[in-house]
Amino acid sequence: MEHLTSFLAALGEPEIEDAEEESFLLFSQDIPSANLGFVDSRATTIDLTIHDQDYTIHQSPTLLSSSRAGGTTGAVLWKITPLIAEWLSNTTSTTNNPNPLWTHTLLTPTSTIVELGCGISALNALALAPKIAHYIATDQDYVYRLFRQNLEANAHTHTHTPQTRSGGSGRQREKGHGKGHGKKGKGSTLQSGAGPGQGQGQRQGNIIFTSLDWELDVAGSLKEGVGISTSTSVSDGEGREGDKGFDLILSCDCIYNDALVAPLVRTCADLCRLRPVYKEGEGAGEGRKPTVCVIAQQQRSPEVFEAWLRETMRVFRVWRVSDEMLGEKLRLGSGYLVHLLLLK
Repeated sequence: MEHLTSFLAALGEPEIEDAEEESFLLFSQDIPSANLGFVDSRATTIDLTIHDQDYTIHQSPTLLSSSRAGGTTGAVLWKITPLIAEWLSNTTSTTNNPNPLWTHTLLTPTSTIVELGCGISALNALALAPKIAHYIATDQDYVYRLFRQNLEANAHTHTHTPQTRSGGSGRQREKGHGKGHGKKGKGSTLQSGAGPGQGQGQRQGNIIFTSLDWELDVAGSLKEGVGISTSTSVSDGEGREGDKGFDLILSCDCIYNDALVAPLVRTCADLCRLRPVYKEGEGAGEGRKPTVCVIAQQQRSPEVFEAWLRETMRVFRVWRVSDEMLGEKLRLGSGYLVHLLLLK
């Protein structure tokens, strides 16, 4: 775990000890107005560039403005998503301030990432999947059609062909104004010609879309449920089971609603429990690395933020990523926040 220890030492910010103090510090500053945080809620397509790579993102203003039960905000692209995609995909192969998760080998070409509440854009998946082994994007079923369309429209940007596997079915869980996270439903194969719930499909690549209910689904079976082998070639003489865990859990702008706080935190914790807990002073050894959670969000309500932080600190150690690591676009005062979590 020495790589994680060196990463934490380089974070540039101390571990957060007081949720109220952190909230006051962050929200007592001037925050730029970003409205609700949409890039353009009226456009059906949005063109953008990340690391000299052009993307065209399809979205649905009609769905956004509909009365669909459970929220529709996952139907459009949010401003923070391209910034996080750019930050996380800045590997050691680039020349301008590579992301420390890569330089400290917490992310490697063999990594598996899970995104909670991915929305329709598929932008984080498109930017990161070519650099890792597996990218699992999760959300409600309604985002699937546009998620698939965006993968296909930007197929030239990645070398892997996307795949998804079936999940299950269940009723809507989200309450209030939300992005549409936390519904259990049938997964959808991204194989050409198939639609939601039409079978598991043939494995075609390393981008996987599946629905995930933050309240009902069993996190421990996520990897196997999407068809990723949990066997391991590492032997420690103790008969360890295969690795069911993940290197990184990513949540991008999912915190804006009190009703979502507890289920989101619980899901993050359940996923992180599939890997060892970080213990300072332990060497690298042959053990698996703890799971790192990256929680990115736009500053909106100090009450909701503090509620999330209080709930999070019950089960996680929390650090705010420093301006030096984040760069100009995500630094304090930009209206965006990035926190790193490690299970206690």
